Order: sequence, then structure tokens, then C-alpha cells
Amino acid sequence: MKLINIYLSENYIHFLSIEKGLANNSIEAYLRDITRLFTFLNDDLKMDINNIEAISKEHLLKYFKQINIYGLSKRTQARYIASLKSYFRFLIREAVIKKDPTDIIDTPKKDKKLPDYLSITEIERLLLSVDITTTLGYRDRTMLEITYGAGLRVSELLNLKTEDINLELGFIRCYGKGNKERIIPVGEIALDFLNMYLDSIRPRIQKNMKSKELFLNSRGKSMSRQGFFKILLNYGKKAGIKKHLSPHTLRHSFATHLLENGADLRSVQEMLGHSDISTTEIYTHLSMKQIKKVYDKTHPRA
Repeated sequence: MKLINIYLSENYIHFLSIEKGLANNSIEAYLRDITRLFTFLNDDLKMDINNIEAISKEHLLKYFKQINIYGLSKRTQARYIASLKSYFRFLIREAVIKKDPTDIIDTPKKDKKLPDYLSITEIERLLLSVDITTTLGYRDRTMLEITYGAGLRVSELLNLKTEDINLELGFIRCYGKGNKERIIPVGEIALDFLNMYLDSIRPRIQKNMKSKELFLNSRGKSMSRQGFFKILLNYGKKAGIKKHLSPHTLRHSFATHLLENGADLRSVQEMLGHSDISTTEIYTHLSMKQIKKVYDKTHPRA
């Protein structure tokens, strides 16, 4: 079914992007959720999807039952409901509808899930699994050093431009969620790799392409998320890492290792680009586990 509801197009995308400051991935997820609802209303309930005013709480409950929403994790439930609430509130604001069918639908509180992270030893194994004697291997090692060394989201890593790197001062500039700029310090090892990469490796990969992105694929074009994910999994396998591994695992490891080594929560929040410190606080559970382990191992009365 082709979705013909005009309010799901430019106006709403602009609202999500500019006013709510959502990243492209979040916007795409919201649009998928809403499209799925309208597909259900049109195909299963035979409703005219242009008559949005007719959508009721009962229709939404039927939809939730159809997708078995309450069999999903609380995090996924919350995402689905947040997407719909955002959309119908937007329609109220635009005076498209007068009554919000999501008004009395509660968003479940998400379970706090401790993120996966690698130990320092596992990080070292991962980094050392890369053959830096090859052009692409050196690029890969540099990407991994920067992701872990600066705690970047994969989108932030892949959107880096060459002008975002300040080798002299040891900082990189990136743009996080909502296109918010932040400046992050980078350690000497990562800077050494970056210096060599910019000086000799990247020009070889770039060839005659004019890509401005810092990290390029073998054809000289910007690296894709899928490309980086594949590279990471390959080295994870090579390093014998059994844990769940994703680009975010390196970010989680960055935060956990900082806290374990005495960094204060507010500084870690700034480096991660979290707008709310409660998002950063989840890492304190991880570092407290490590502290308890050290205590149990070393205190004579433990």
C-alpha cells in the first residue's frame, strides 16, 4: 500500500528533524512505525487513512494486539508508543485533528539494560588483530582507535571530515544527536594513527575521488555503516571475542574504562554528548561492579 497521508511527509519530517532534533536513524524508525500503523488501518480495518480524525484509541489497541506489542521488550514498546504519540501530538498542533487517540495510552518505563562492553585486554586484542602493514588495515586500525579513543557513535565517526581533526591540539570535532557540536580530546596513540592516515594512507584510498569524509571505503567513497560494522565483526572474530560486538560496544567500553579509572561522571557525560546525565549514570553500575570485584579480591576482611 502506498501511504498517501500528506501529513506524514515533509511537514512531519521537518518537525522531527528541526524541532525535536532527532537523528536520521530515529526519524526513519518513527516513520516506519507510523507507516506500519496506517498499513494496518487500511489493509486490516479497511479504514480511509485520509480520515485521521476517525482514528480512535480502540483502533490503536487493535493495532497493538495485531503486532503483539506487549510481547515485546519494554524498550521496543516504548519506541512504538513514543512514535505514535509524537505523530498525533503533531497533528493536534497543526489543527489536523482535535482529539489525540494516544492521550490515555501510557508509555511503559524502559528496563535499564546494562550495555555490553569489552575489557581493556579485549580492546587490546581487537586492535592488535588488525594488520596495519596494508593500506586498508591501517585505515581500519585508525577507525577503531578513534571510535574507542573518543567514544564516538558510528554516525559521528562516519560523518567526520578531514577538517574536523586538530592534530596539533589533540582534539576532534563531531556532530552528535540533533546536530549538536562537541569537541573531544583524543589520546596520543590515536593521534599518531590519524597523523599517518591523513598524511599517507587516505590519499592512496581516495585516488581521484573528491570525498570530504575522513574515512573512505576501498573505492574512495564515504564508508557506510554496514561497511564499518562488517569490518568490526571481522576483527572481533579474528581476536576471539565472544561477546556481542557492535560499534556501540566500543563507545560503552570507552565510558566504562574512563569511570573505572577515576573520571568524574560529568566529564564523561560531556565526552559522550549525553544531554541528560541520567543516560550516563547507567555506566556507574558497571564501574561499581568492577570496584566491588577489586574490593573482594584485595581487602583482607572481604
